[in-house]
Amino acid sequence: MGRVIALMDDLFFQMKLAETAKQLGVEVKVATNGDALMGLMESAPKLVIVDLNARSQPLQAIEKVRQKSKDIRVVGFLSHVQTQLAAQAQAAGCNEVLPRSSFTQNLAAILGASKE
Repeated sequence: MGRVIALMDDLFFQMKLAETAKQLGVEVKVATNGDALMGLMESAPKLVIVDLNARSQPLQAIEKVRQKSKDIRVVGFLSHVQTQLAAQAQAAGCNEVLPRSSFTQNLAAILGASKE
């Protein structure tokens, strides 16, 4: 079973993530702040998903994840107009930064890749 952790405080997206993960048989744990996310890193996840619009300093959380693990895949998502935030997220260590619409459309594929 793939293990995925996520930083997001948007309840709508938490439910969407949980439902898609359940259908795929992927275990997902969600944190609403960076400290909680770092606590979830103990489970050795294969994927970290970060809502770059979360209110709890998502860029710092990505940097902490990178300090702990250089190899883990980090996917961030945001509003498509936030090009500067996208660049900052990549600089912080995001492997991929997707517009919210693209993230939603490809969520099953993104989660499915964590099962391998």
